[in-house]
Amino acid sequence: MEGIGARIRGIGQWLTGHAGWCLAVSLAVHVVAVVTHPTQPLDLRVYREAAPHVLSGGLYDYALHTTPPIPRLPFTYPPFAALVFLPLSRLPWPALVALWQTLSVAALVVVALCAVRLLGPRPGGRADRRRALLWAAAGLWLEPVRHTLDQGQVNLLLGAVVLWGLAVPRAAPGRGAGVGLAAAVKLTPAVGGLYLLATRQWRAAAWAVATAALATALAWGVAPRESARYWSALVTDTRRIGPVWSVRNQSLRGAVARLLGQDATATVVLWSVLAVLTVALACALRSAVRRHDPLGVLVAVELYGLLVSPVSWSHHWIWCLPAMIWLAHGPLHHRLLGRVALALWAVAAVVRVVPFLIGAEDRLARPAPYPPLLAWPGCVYALCAVLTLAAVALGRGVCDRPVRARAGAPERDRSETVAG
Repeated sequence: MEGIGARIRGIGQWLTGHAGWCLAVSLAVHVVAVVTHPTQPLDLRVYREAAPHVLSGGLYDYALHTTPPIPRLPFTYPPFAALVFLPLSRLPWPALVALWQTLSVAALVVVALCAVRLLGPRPGGRADRRRALLWAAAGLWLEPVRHTLDQGQVNLLLGAVVLWGLAVPRAAPGRGAGVGLAAAVKLTPAVGGLYLLATRQWRAAAWAVATAALATALAWGVAPRESARYWSALVTDTRRIGPVWSVRNQSLRGAVARLLGQDATATVVLWSVLAVLTVALACALRSAVRRHDPLGVLVAVELYGLLVSPVSWSHHWIWCLPAMIWLAHGPLHHRLLGRVALALWAVAAVVRVVPFLIGAEDRLARPAPYPPLLAWPGCVYALCAVLTLAAVALGRGVCDRPVRARAGAPERDRSETVAG
C-alpha cells in the first residue's frame, strides 16, 4: 500500500509540475468537443431574447418554447439581471456563444485560483498557481461545469465574481461588492453574505447589502412595473422554474419529493431535516472559523445554500470544485471522512450520475410514486454536500495564524475582531 501511495503522489507531483500543459490539453479537447458536438445553450438564448423586454415590458411574460419535460423556459432572474444581459442582444448568435464559452472557461480558472488562495498559509507563488491550474483543467470536465457550459448558464461567471471579491480585495467595499452584485443578478449567490457574517467582516457585509440594494433600485428606476411584479409575487413562485420533483433538482426539497412524494415537501419531515441541517451549518462554521479556515467557511455556506434552496439544478453545483479543492488540500485533508467525501464528489461529478438519471427519468411518464431506483441515486449531490459539511464541522485543528494573515484573506477593519 505504501508503494501505491508513493506512486500516486509521484503522479500528482508530475501533473502539478506540468499544470499549464494539462490545462492547455484540457482546453484543446474542450474546443474539439464543442466544435464537433455543438450544444444548444438554451439558457443563454433566454438571457439574450428576454433582456430587451425589460425596457418594453413583458419581461416575465417571455418564454422560450422547448420540448418536454420543461416545455417553456421563462426569464426567472431579477430585473437587474436583464439590464446586465442587455448587451447580449446586440451580438450575432455565433459570436455570443463563442464569447460566453470563453468568459465561462476563464471564470472557471478564476474560481480555482481564488479557492486555492483561500486555503490559507501555503507555499504560495508558483506552487499555488500550478495547483489551481491543474484543478481548473480537471474541473472543466465536472458535470456541473459541463452542464453550465452546455446550457450557456451564468453560474461560473457569478461564482468567479463572488470568489474574487472574497479572496482578492483587501478593503471592505471590494469584498462586499462582489457578493452584492452577484446576488442582484441571481438570488442564490446572496448566501455568500453568510461568509462575511461568519468571519465577522461587518463592513464588507454592509457593502454587500448596499451594492445589492443599489443595483435593485437602479433596475426599479428603469423598469418599475417589472420590478414590482417580480418582487411582489414571482420571486417565490418556484412553479415558473421547473418541476421540483425532477432529478434535475438536486436540492434537499427535490430529494425529499422524490423519496417521500411531492406532498412531503410541505410536511414536518422537510422542516425537521432543514433544522438539523442548519445546526450542522452552525457547527461547521464554528469549527472552520476557530481553526482559521476561510475556504472551509465558504464551502460550508455555499453547499448549505444549495441544499436549502427550493430548486438547485445540477448546473448550480459548480461549488463542487472549491469543495473538492478544500477536501484535497485543506487543513483536514488527511481525515477519512474528507477522503470519502472527495471520492464521492469525483464519482458523482466525473461519471455524470445525474445526466444518466435524467435520461432514465425522461423515458418515464410523470412518475408517481417516483421509482426508488432513481430516487435514491438522485440524492447524490445532496449526500456529497452533507458529507462535506460534516467534514468541515468535525475538524478540530486550529492553525496558528489568524484569518486576516492568510494568503488572499482580507485585512479586517480596526473595529472588527478576529473570528473565534
